[in-house]
Amino acid sequence: MEIAMVVYDRFTALDAVGPYEILSRLPDAHLTFVAERPGPIRTDTGFLAVTADRALDELPSPDLLVVSGGPGTEAQMENHVLLDWLRAADATSTWTTSVCSGSLLLAAAGLLHGRRATSHWAALELLEQFGAEPTGERVVTDGKYVTAAGVSSGIDMALTLTGRIAGDEHAQAVQLLTEYDPQPPYDAGSPVKAPAHLVEEFRAGGRFSLT
Repeated sequence: MEIAMVVYDRFTALDAVGPYEILSRLPDAHLTFVAERPGPIRTDTGFLAVTADRALDELPSPDLLVVSGGPGTEAQMENHVLLDWLRAADATSTWTTSVCSGSLLLAAAGLLHGRRATSHWAALELLEQFGAEPTGERVVTDGKYVTAAGVSSGIDMALTLTGRIAGDEHAQAVQLLTEYDPQPPYDAGSPVKAPAHLVEEFRAGGRFSLT
């Protein structure tokens, strides 16, 4: 299985690395980080770079593609090189997936029109502008399209896919191997649960802004 991890300038590291840790353990998986041009791609914090080993046009027909999100998404929504590649890759893919605001790139490419999808909670309403049906669920599967909510939910999405592709027991083994057993010290992982003033800070782009 050829897996393409799509990255670009100012993507969020965990959007890609979380699914990578899970999907790289699929049987016979070959996973490649791809970008418009090969080379180091900086994450949103600027502290970390991930190496894209191949350019998009060097991997035209992956079996599974994972599109990362992050503050750099907005600029990529008008990147016709990336959008054209997404359309072409989707035409032959078995699975087309995204994490966080990466779903906005799938939507901008016209791939989520009329489909249920999710994204980071702060970006959900933008999906509707592209004809998608936004939902606040953590992982949404609509046909071959699997979208994950914000950042950490990419791990859940990858485990969901692993179960669909390799079976429940294999997915459980990967979950055990990675010791994915979340027990967060706070219960503030969604806008419904978090203190209201924090949610408003994010929405207003204040000191807690992800960008």
